[in-house]
Amino acid sequence: MKNIAPWWIRVPVIFFLVFGIMEYYIDSGDKPAFIEYPVSLVFLLLVLLLLIAIEIILKAIENVLYQTLSEEAKKRYTESKNQQREWAYGSKIYKKLTGNKPIEKEGEIVLDHNYDGIRELDNTLPPWWVYMFYGTIIFAVVYLLRFHVFNDYDQDLEYEQEVAAAQIAIEEYKKTAKDLVDASTVELLTEATDIKAGQAIFAANCVACHMADGGGGIGPNLTDKNWILGGGIKNVFNTISEGGRDGKGMVAWKQNLKPAEIAQVASYVLVEINGKEPANPKAPEGDIWEAPDTTQE
Repeated sequence: MKNIAPWWIRVPVIFFLVFGIMEYYIDSGDKPAFIEYPVSLVFLLLVLLLLIAIEIILKAIENVLYQTLSEEAKKRYTESKNQQREWAYGSKIYKKLTGNKPIEKEGEIVLDHNYDGIRELDNTLPPWWVYMFYGTIIFAVVYLLRFHVFNDYDQDLEYEQEVAAAQIAIEEYKKTAKDLVDASTVELLTEATDIKAGQAIFAANCVACHMADGGGGIGPNLTDKNWILGGGIKNVFNTISEGGRDGKGMVAWKQNLKPAEIAQVASYVLVEINGKEPANPKAPEGDIWEAPDTTQE
């Protein structure tokens, strides 16, 4: 029985192969599967124990079969098992890369120098080193022509390009990371899914004070143009997040709702409730709010 690889190579290779397949097929989002689903650690542990058990069983079977052999067969088996496989192609490539003379041919390159019995060999530089040196020369010439003769981009331009690319990546990330929004960056949401989510949040948390149609009860009327702490998506978002007036206003909802949820319910109020006619509207409170003109500086 001739093994292709020893057990200490087989077991890790198979284990990490199983680990890679598990990570590929288990949808765990941005986190590794073994962190998102701790039960997968139990599975990996069982796989590792199974691999070790298989190796132990195979070794036991090999020992049993070995004992059934004759002394001559045992000798041949031991010699065959201990025989080292030589990679002829790899050995040839290694000799070409190093360029050294074999020990039996070192007499051809021995110099006449003799220092206390130490002789010097006239070995050439390893070809791999020489090729790398030639490569650095070619790189230097190309770099010189590109950046100092033809004046390609400089460090300032490269920095600006990297910053622009990073800004684009940040904006793309923000599109899928809605919880990064705050009162200074929030924008009015108009997608049907966001409005529907905002309606559900409003129904679960806000109708007790503002009524289902937003006409107001304990809380102010949300359908008119008057706002106690300012209208518009940024002001409404900030009011919901931080709470209303001290001592008599709405509690701060930032401990209970995520920023994306606050943006959804604020958008629902502005898109679906504000401007509508409620059944029993409460008297207006606060001042009439007009959106600031952002077209003029």
